[in-house]
Amino acid sequence: MMKRFILVIIMMISALGLYSFKNSTNDNDEVKTSYASFYHDKFNGKRTASGELFHNSKLTAAHRKLPFGTKIKVTNPKNDLSVIVTVNDRGPFHSSRALDLSKAAFDEIGSLSSGTMAIEYQIID
Repeated sequence: MMKRFILVIIMMISALGLYSFKNSTNDNDEVKTSYASFYHDKFNGKRTASGELFHNSKLTAAHRKLPFGTKIKVTNPKNDLSVIVTVNDRGPFHSSRALDLSKAAFDEIGSLSSGTMAIEYQIID
């Protein structure tokens, strides 16, 4: 009986230890890699999913899941240029891309002639 009790205690401590270790890492601190595209001008003045009006001249982005208002640092690994954007919309609706950037944000770190670019991004707030 005592052996069983000790075994149960050891298993509980192990399970709790793994649980707390697993939750101690913060995915928001991770630098992720993906691709980004930019919004067409036809979306200027239209409402975003957050309810605010979209402007290609602002430093904003669309992400499928992040809360509206989240600040993201987006870096072009080819030239090490970075921009900080605020999530205000949902998308992109293409599985290979993580972000749709406003034209201003895209142009700040890459060339508009490319349409898409490889990026690294990290949640900062």
